[in-house]
Amino acid sequence: MITTIDGALFARMIVHASACINAQKQEINELNVFPVPDGDTGTNMSMTMGAAAEELTKKSRDTVGEAANATANALLRGARGNSGVILSLLFRGFAKAVKEKETIDGRDLAIALDFGVAAAYKAVMKPAEGTILTVSRLTAAAAAAAAREDAGAQCVLEKAIAEGLVALDNTTEQNPVLEKAGVVDSGGKGFLVILQGMLDEMKGEPMPEGASVPEVKKSGADFAALGDEDITFTYDTVFIVRKEKENVNLEPFRAYLNSIGDSLVIGESDEEFKVHVHTDTPGAALTESAKYGILELAKIENMRTQAEDLAAGKHVQSTDDLDEVEEQLESGERKIAPPERKYGVVAVAAGDGLAAVLRDLGADGVISGGQTMNPATEDILKQIDATPAEIVFVLPNNKNIVMAAQQCIPLAEGKQVVVIPSKTIPQGISALLVMDPDASVEENEAAMAEAMARVSTTEITYAARDSDFGGFTIKRGDHMALLNGQLFDTQKNPKKLFEKLCKEDTFQNAEFINIYYGADVKESEAEKTLKFFTAACPKAEITLLSGGQPVYYYMISAE
Repeated sequence: MITTIDGALFARMIVHASACINAQKQEINELNVFPVPDGDTGTNMSMTMGAAAEELTKKSRDTVGEAANATANALLRGARGNSGVILSLLFRGFAKAVKEKETIDGRDLAIALDFGVAAAYKAVMKPAEGTILTVSRLTAAAAAAAAREDAGAQCVLEKAIAEGLVALDNTTEQNPVLEKAGVVDSGGKGFLVILQGMLDEMKGEPMPEGASVPEVKKSGADFAALGDEDITFTYDTVFIVRKEKENVNLEPFRAYLNSIGDSLVIGESDEEFKVHVHTDTPGAALTESAKYGILELAKIENMRTQAEDLAAGKHVQSTDDLDEVEEQLESGERKIAPPERKYGVVAVAAGDGLAAVLRDLGADGVISGGQTMNPATEDILKQIDATPAEIVFVLPNNKNIVMAAQQCIPLAEGKQVVVIPSKTIPQGISALLVMDPDASVEENEAAMAEAMARVSTTEITYAARDSDFGGFTIKRGDHMALLNGQLFDTQKNPKKLFEKLCKEDTFQNAEFINIYYGADVKESEAEKTLKFFTAACPKAEITLLSGGQPVYYYMISAE
């Protein structure tokens, strides 16, 4: 049983945890109680952990402090959604507790978990019971109790997880919505999956393997012949490993690589072997290779971006460009646009039409994202850096992106960042309309908040699963109307939703109604919807626009 953790082991634990959360992300997504098709807690936590795993495979860290700090920094920049941000805070506190330590034992581990909980609770305005915060707090308390009896790191983590699972089961009773649905909290589940992955690495358990795919013997990617839809796995990965002993059996390694990718070719000599594989997790492939020898050389290229660049007639970046990139990294160069004016705006939107509206109204940068795909903190930060203004307003336009946007405030260099907590794109559009380049920051914040408060947003989507929610018996595939984020009604026929909506005072008293139709709605159908609202809401000036948004058939604003 392992009693202490060093830097190398901690790094492997994080990589293993990333693989585990990735393997179970869909199961975690399905724990989201609200039956809209954007239950993405598992996806967000997986992508957030993936950022840390990627960082830790770039180079080795000598101490736990260094490895934990690298993990925390990568998680902060890679944080997606509220669950990803909270996860990054848990590891930020952890890293703070161990920053000076070369190795840690069970007592140190317990203290670090407690530091993480404190950091997460401090950042959440109104912490509720029955969430990831509850599970992490009780897990840390169990770790502290275990450390008083046995200071071995593995023993402490095992007992902490055992109590954490009890706490997770109890979230069902602590949250009435979870109790009605009969599920546990998705964020708490994800947190324990991560801890279990870390424990599995300590115990020498293999990483989770997906279903194997047919072997395709191909030496490289022909980007001229590939479209993005043809690329199953993102990274073209090639590496050479020198064998440490004779008669190395590579069949288990071949099976593992087949489980995480395709286009696998392994060339072998007595002294070394060369691997070519397409995979989404090149770091995992390289980490696994260490069991069979010493990594000597590696090349990883993103086939999707290469295909996009080629299709756009741009220079296709490859590992040949590494020298230039390395010079920028070593110099600490970060491309920050010098200020040309006082104010700039960065917004988040899903859909080309919605993005175009925001740009037309003056947004400097529009980040692709929203429901089902929350941008990372680093994605938002890059747009802030690229905005040539002294003060940058950020419009998240989604309640699950607000926290990630707020993480940019201390990270921005040379710019003041002000996050306007817009929860829908119509709110963001209204806020943008009232921004005054001659007003103060405080005046603009007040005006934008007032403008958002006047907007009611209705989103029409479909039920991703059967559910009993908010007094409605919902069947998979039903059309659903969400009014200001709350379930308004559900019907098999969308016209019945429109009829009920139009009877509400929100629409009957509206002066302006904007209807943004999504990517899955034909223009002819959208025109029929416009005619219906025009007849049903005669007092309002009604506009129809192609939003192009996924998931939501319509976004309808009334003010």
